[in-house]
Amino acid sequence: MTPSIRLLSPGEEMRKFAYEGDINSFTTESLKAFIDDVTSGKLKAHLKSEPIPENSGPLTVLVGDNWADIVMDTNKDVLVKYYAPWCGHCKKLAPIWDELAESVKDMDNLVIAKFDATLNEVDGLAIRGYPTLKWYPKGDKSGQDYDGGRELPDFVKFLAESSDVYKATKSSHDEL
Repeated sequence: MTPSIRLLSPGEEMRKFAYEGDINSFTTESLKAFIDDVTSGKLKAHLKSEPIPENSGPLTVLVGDNWADIVMDTNKDVLVKYYAPWCGHCKKLAPIWDELAESVKDMDNLVIAKFDATLNEVDGLAIRGYPTLKWYPKGDKSGQDYDGGRELPDFVKFLAESSDVYKATKSSHDEL
């Protein structure tokens, strides 16, 4: 393992920046340039991400590197559980979340997803507690907090009231 240099910017998100230059030719001038690049916004924050998974089941697994492609897709309604693997409330919610994903698996543009917030990061997203549930409907990708009940009927009721995809799919099935 080689030495590395990182700049931590404390604040709301504790952003981290990695020095990309050759550590062996590190100078005062290269340090100043690195700091200038960070403060000017020229460098992007270094964000953690697990490898992008295959996502073959009904529950979509989000990681830092695929989060924007899925969550910010304006054709999709997305409900995300941000969790920590060690969190007891998260473990209790896991089978319900899997069941919810299974119940809507045939709705192409309705995504039930989970995101391990201990191993992945997204710029501009600060998770303060676990589990955090956020709703990203097609028309508003700002990330609305879900604060309803945590049982399957509560989530189904929420989707029936909030998801245009769910409403359209259910009404087309009801017409048959």
